[in-house]
Amino acid sequence: MEEQLQLVKPSSEYYEEYLAFYEEWKNSKEQIVPWVVDKEPYDFAAYLHFLESEKDESLLPQDFVPHSTYWLRRGDGRIVGAVNIRHRLNERLLRVGGHIGYGIRPSERQKGYATAILAQSLEKTRELGLEKVLVVCDSWNTASEKTILKNGGVLESDYTEEDGNVVRRYWIEL
Repeated sequence: MEEQLQLVKPSSEYYEEYLAFYEEWKNSKEQIVPWVVDKEPYDFAAYLHFLESEKDESLLPQDFVPHSTYWLRRGDGRIVGAVNIRHRLNERLLRVGGHIGYGIRPSERQKGYATAILAQSLEKTRELGLEKVLVVCDSWNTASEKTILKNGGVLESDYTEEDGNVVRRYWIEL
C-alpha cells in the first residue's frame, strides 16, 4: 500500500511536529534546504506570519521574489520534508536557485520522499500558471539529480559559481 503523502500549508496545528523536524535538522549540523527551514521557529506565530508574508511582493526586499512554502506530511502526521516554491525567477534564481527548492529531514532520506515532494511541487507551480520550471542541484548531489530526472528534468546547462561550485540547471515542462 502506497504511503499517503501530502503537501500542507504551514499551520499552527503542526507546531510540535514541525519543531521536531527543525530540531532534528539543526542537530544534524547539515546545511538546511530550503533556506526558510533554517529560520528559527520558536515564536511559531511570528514564523507562520513570516512564511505567509513572503507571498506578497510588496512586503519583500527588492532582490526577492514572491514564494510559497509547504511541508510534506506523511499520513501518520510526521513532517518529512519542506519545499519553497518561487513564483517567478530573478537573475540570480535563473542562474543558481530555480523555481523549487526542497529538502528531506535527515532521518527520512532514501525513502522516495524527495521524488514525491518535487512531483507535488510541480502541481503547485501549475496552479501558479507556470508552463515550465527550473530546478537546480549541485553537480556532486547525485541523489537530487536522480530526483529531478525522475520528474522529467532536462539538463540545460551547468553554471559555475564564484567559489567553483558547479550547479546543474534542469527545466521541467508542465
